[in-house]
Amino acid sequence: MARFHALRVTEVEPLTDDSVALTFAVPPELREAYRHAAGQHLALRRRVDGEEVRRTYSICSPAPEPGGSGPRALRVGVRLVEGGAFSTYALKEIAVGDEVEVMTPAGRFTLEPAPGLYAAVVGGSGITPVLSIAATLLARERTARFCLVRGDRTAASTMFLEEVADLKDRYPDRFQLVTALSREEQQAGLPSGRLDRERLTALLPALLPVGAVAGWFLCGPYGLVTGAEQALRELGVPRERVHQEIFHVADAPAPPRPAAPAHSTLTARLDGRSGTWPVRDGESLLDTVLRVRPDAPYACKGGVCGTCRAFLVSGEVRMDRNFALEPEETEAGYVLACQSRPVTEGVEVDFDR
Repeated sequence: MARFHALRVTEVEPLTDDSVALTFAVPPELREAYRHAAGQHLALRRRVDGEEVRRTYSICSPAPEPGGSGPRALRVGVRLVEGGAFSTYALKEIAVGDEVEVMTPAGRFTLEPAPGLYAAVVGGSGITPVLSIAATLLARERTARFCLVRGDRTAASTMFLEEVADLKDRYPDRFQLVTALSREEQQAGLPSGRLDRERLTALLPALLPVGAVAGWFLCGPYGLVTGAEQALRELGVPRERVHQEIFHVADAPAPPRPAAPAHSTLTARLDGRSGTWPVRDGESLLDTVLRVRPDAPYACKGGVCGTCRAFLVSGEVRMDRNFALEPEETEAGYVLACQSRPVTEGVEVDFDR
């Protein structure tokens, strides 16, 4: 089960005018709990006006070596969201020495290092998990190669410029970087413009042998990720080679809500204990569980992070949105509790599977 622990902030590093990198020290007794795979994220928690606020931020530091001790420190990137309850706090208030409640790592937007060619298309803060993925892969697999295609508004708004440049210097023959700026011309490289489906369909085959890429990692705003996925589909890339994580789903279309049964009950197993409760009108399965089990796992409540994944034991539900589960997971019976609403009068889920 995911757990929160208070971790001390050891560094607050400005990256751009609207983003910072936060580093947390991990004490020896918690290092195994915070062992993470490249690409995973952390949920950070605070209370604002008496209400709990959680936000997820991807780990940008490389994953610890297998078999060794867990990480001594964790580093995440935070970009300011207008009116954001946590990002505003992170950029304007958090200081070295502060303690922040941090959940143990979660997420399945990951890569287990293996030989081969890998590629990523990212936009904005979508670089954060991919930075960890690329750095971990290139350090552990001496024959692996990685191609990073990133889009940003301007050079000044580009997060982790130095870290990406360091990868290019360290692995000049195995790390390929292509940058597109949407609001600024570059002296060299691609002309300005967004990385949309049409542009990526033409660009990607010119950069690398698309069919030889063992894994594609798409991360960023909804429009960029869906456009990149459509481009890869047009280029004949098998679905199982494409992995995606969406940041900022505000521009995603809102799905219609299904008609709910007049009375429905939810049975849920969590941390070895089961309970049955009525589902209130309009509630998600997660909200039903949280009324009596505040330890239920969740982070974003937006269908993005996958922290609330549960196995559907019986009954039928419909998910409003799903930006976290792979098709193989939904076919196996997993749902996102924060997005699932009952269709049948009885539903049973298991958070422990």
